[in-house]
Amino acid sequence: MTSPLLFSAFPVTLLAPLVLLAMAGLCLSRPGRRPGRLPALAEAATLAAAGLGFAGMARLWVSGKATLHIGGLPLFRLDTNSLTMVLLVAFVGWVVVRYARRYLDGEAREGMFHALTLAGIAVVLLLVQAANLAILAAAFVAIGIVLRQLLLFYPDRAEARRAAAKFSRVWGAGDAALIIATALLWNAFGTLDIATINQRAAVGLSMGGQIAVAFLVLSAALKTASFPLHGWLTEVMEAPTPVSALLHAGIINSGGVLLITLAGLVQQSPGAMAALVMVGGLTALFGGVVMLTQSAVKTALAWSTVAQMGFMLLQCGLGLWPLALLHIVAHSLYKAQAFLGSGSAVMAVNAIRKPGLVAVPGLGAVAKSFALALALYGVVALAFSFVIAPKSPQAVALGTMLIFGVSYLIAQGMADAAPGALTVRTVRASLAAALAYFGFQVVAQAIWGPTLPPAPAPGPLEWALIVLAVLSFGLVAGAQALFPLWAHHPATAGLRVHLANGLYLNAVLDRMIGGFRTSP
Repeated sequence: MTSPLLFSAFPVTLLAPLVLLAMAGLCLSRPGRRPGRLPALAEAATLAAAGLGFAGMARLWVSGKATLHIGGLPLFRLDTNSLTMVLLVAFVGWVVVRYARRYLDGEAREGMFHALTLAGIAVVLLLVQAANLAILAAAFVAIGIVLRQLLLFYPDRAEARRAAAKFSRVWGAGDAALIIATALLWNAFGTLDIATINQRAAVGLSMGGQIAVAFLVLSAALKTASFPLHGWLTEVMEAPTPVSALLHAGIINSGGVLLITLAGLVQQSPGAMAALVMVGGLTALFGGVVMLTQSAVKTALAWSTVAQMGFMLLQCGLGLWPLALLHIVAHSLYKAQAFLGSGSAVMAVNAIRKPGLVAVPGLGAVAKSFALALALYGVVALAFSFVIAPKSPQAVALGTMLIFGVSYLIAQGMADAAPGALTVRTVRASLAAALAYFGFQVVAQAIWGPTLPPAPAPGPLEWALIVLAVLSFGLVAGAQALFPLWAHHPATAGLRVHLANGLYLNAVLDRMIGGFRTSP
């Protein structure tokens, strides 16, 4: 229960952004090269923020959730969902700042980079703890201001200026959509308290409420770099590498955080949920296919993030809120590490002995691999349903989409030229993926399920979208598995060029904002 007393209801995790902002101000006093002990102190501040996150965990365990009220107005909250994001953001932030101490050592604006990084982490920590829509919107605006400055860390680079210009427009449009939604929700519910809005939405939404949810979905799509306004995300490499990792500390996935925070409201709009499935699914498929055509490792990672953010929106649209939050945690951790370790990974791959030609699966091998993977997945799904609890159709469908990716690996092992040991290993990989999916689903449901709405019973529209999504992911996975058979066809070479350029959608946006101009 929420304590009525101000002191006892003070979320200790709220001290974390205050510590970081104080340290950011100190870094601003020496914004140039070699700022003395400030980089070490910046790292210490992020460690302190992480420590406060663990203190918040103890506070939540002992006393339950808490909300900070001032004058009866809820401002910040401490609950399972917000604490998860606090721990994630603080940990990734610490890793980024630690990495940046050496990466930025000797840069002309080294102190400024640490100041901006700490400020960005602090604002995200405020966002994930917001209990009030006004604070939530203000935090989103502040994130946009800080990230623009980080993208312009090398302001003499034309590509950096172009990426920052696109980011500002897309993020700013998301801010505008969120502000409009906030105003409409105030008019519909008479409050900006997030918990109250989620509770009252359970009895149904007025027309104003439905429109507000539409603007919320639009804001979330814009902030997660969804198709077709994804271009700025694929150009963040113009900023220092730590910025790419920092994006995964609650910035690029903040649209998902927004939807999960207001899950009780969003789920009351079937149209909004359907839009999330369609936009998310299309973005996931588009980003995943384009990623396979990229030759630069960081560009491929950026396109992978586009695809993963689309998949996260798809999970939200299916009403699998605990899985969407699990996806945010897992993706943030591995993708931040992937960006920071991309250079050493390239050197490691170049140093190992190449195994030679890869076995190319034929149509029969691909068909058998998909059938085997789906059969293994079906057995595991039935076992979990009988032993633990029945799974919703949305959860089973999502797992089917995931297992299609494993089917691609099994196809390599079932090619005629593949050794038997490879076949056994790929089959084991499929079984392990199915077990991991349902195992993590049980864990996510146990941790976050009690605070999030269950997946709704699918109606005709939902069933149609589920079937469409599963078929789409299956067709794309099958095409990827068969790609080596027709990779050398002249038409394929042209298609690869078009896909490598993202079907030129980014160029269209560049032209619209004047990004190709050579003179001021």
